[in-house]
Amino acid sequence: MIRVLIYSIITLILIQSSVRARPNVVFLMTDDQGYGEMSVYGNPILNTPHMDRLHGQSIRLSDYHAAPMCTPSRGQLLTGLDAARNGSINVSSGRTLLRAELPTMANFFQDAGYKTGIFGKWHLGDNFPFRPEDRGFDETLWFPSSHINSAADWWDNDYFDDTFIVNGERKQVSGFCTDAFFREAMTWIKRQADSGNPFFAYIPTNAPHSPFWAPEKELKKAREAMEGHELPNFSGVRREDLAGYFAMILNIDQNLGRLMRFLEEEGLAENTILIFQTDNGTTFGDRYYPAGMRGRKAQLWEGGHRVPFFLRWPGGNLGNPRDVGGLTTIQDILPTLLDLCEIQAQQNPDFDGVNLAPVFRGQQSAPPEDRMLVINYSRLPFGFEYPSPDAPSNLYREGGLVLWKRWRMLQDRELYNLDKDPLQQDNVIDQHPEVALKMRAHLDAWWGDVNDMANEPQAIIIGSDRENPMMLSACDWLDVFVDQQVQVRRGVGKNSYWMLEVGEAGEYDFELRRWPREVDAPFTEGLPAMPGNKASWGGPGLAMPVGEVRIQLGREVQRKSVNPDDTHATFTFQLEKGPIRLHTWLERAYRDPLSGSFFVYITRK
Repeated sequence: MIRVLIYSIITLILIQSSVRARPNVVFLMTDDQGYGEMSVYGNPILNTPHMDRLHGQSIRLSDYHAAPMCTPSRGQLLTGLDAARNGSINVSSGRTLLRAELPTMANFFQDAGYKTGIFGKWHLGDNFPFRPEDRGFDETLWFPSSHINSAADWWDNDYFDDTFIVNGERKQVSGFCTDAFFREAMTWIKRQADSGNPFFAYIPTNAPHSPFWAPEKELKKAREAMEGHELPNFSGVRREDLAGYFAMILNIDQNLGRLMRFLEEEGLAENTILIFQTDNGTTFGDRYYPAGMRGRKAQLWEGGHRVPFFLRWPGGNLGNPRDVGGLTTIQDILPTLLDLCEIQAQQNPDFDGVNLAPVFRGQQSAPPEDRMLVINYSRLPFGFEYPSPDAPSNLYREGGLVLWKRWRMLQDRELYNLDKDPLQQDNVIDQHPEVALKMRAHLDAWWGDVNDMANEPQAIIIGSDRENPMMLSACDWLDVFVDQQVQVRRGVGKNSYWMLEVGEAGEYDFELRRWPREVDAPFTEGLPAMPGNKASWGGPGLAMPVGEVRIQLGREVQRKSVNPDDTHATFTFQLEKGPIRLHTWLERAYRDPLSGSFFVYITRK
């Protein structure tokens, strides 16, 4: 009996030691920071010593590609699947929602016994079942939609002492946003380490995405660094916006330094995989320092999607820091991390990315030489005041980019050889028909595989106990772009509908508003501008002559008149389980529409 007890104790100790031996993962991803926006890559203005130090300690993927915009990159990172397959093809317009049935990186780590946390930007769905707390994260601190001060965000959040969603509750968090994300992440990491838990910490900053608001300390440094630098290609761009962009990058760099020092002081650096990358190409770099590439964010030129990737794991026996060439993509990271962390998925996933662990371990010198990649994403539906099946927020075959070795074929009509033409000035598609034919065949095969699902809208579930009551915002109007508080302030004359799934049959209240509850202003009332330099993003909220509101769920229509001091109008529906579309209108008078209702609060009674 004593021998059995001793054996059981030894076995338990060995199991715990094995669990603790698994590497932790800290994944830092910045927003809209280009390849060249760090001093190690020759930036003439920025000084980023901590990014540079991490670069020098890491294995670096030198031909690594994300999507050219936020949401597709994030969905591809977390699922290992192309955007066309995972549902997150755009940054707004009802096209951000990551298919609910897909496991995420957090799910895989959570199933393997890791504690999981997100601190920052999510951008893959604001409502159940798409929120990070629904997708495998134990600890969540995030803000909705694409950026702080988006239409879905807490009203007038301005990067300082903002209100975020913390473990399902709206709470004010002190400090500048990036400082807060890193601080809260490190506090959580220490708690997990002290408890002996392996952890996966995901820190996707909103910085340096617009609006370009930053702490005065870093703004002062950025302005001083810009002195004496000519910016000949900056016509129409405010120099102060560039200063804010730089200042946010300087702030990220300082926080990265704090994180690296923290990991060392806590004895975690040796067995922690620390990853740094950006989510897409630069906002401004093409106009002052293109880093040898053409293009920027939201473009198919190389500068829109080639991004830095650093991986440091001192205790992982990965060999010396080095550059690794060959085509790699953001879809490769999930299968790679599962291998490096020795996580065996319960179901064998069929990823679009490849496992690069043998490359990181030095067992292979590079990824497969002959691989081809497709980058495709949908575009913003500017100019569409109403939904349309022809809106550019749908994904189209001809919108894609094919990458093969150093060849790039854009939209099936332009072909560039980066070895001879790194700035992509010389379209050689007519001179190399055999190359174009091979790349076109790959695009056709890829599109044939995904086209049936690429534009399938995902439905937000209403009435679930997981989110009741809940708020919908115009960010999720299908195929119409209203994603900024400034658009709500202006009362833009746009409208669309929400794709919904009634989770539970019952009686539902739908509360329509022009302004969110935290403002509680009447439909007809304007709002003051945000103070100081933030007024350009938060200008005066214009009055709207709303006299009636209308709502339609499926084929059932209800309407009400609005008094000048009414802040909302509530409608009650008896709903059965199943899919349904929600339409709303703010109107001057009967059938004289102004816009849709920018906010709807839904409660299952």
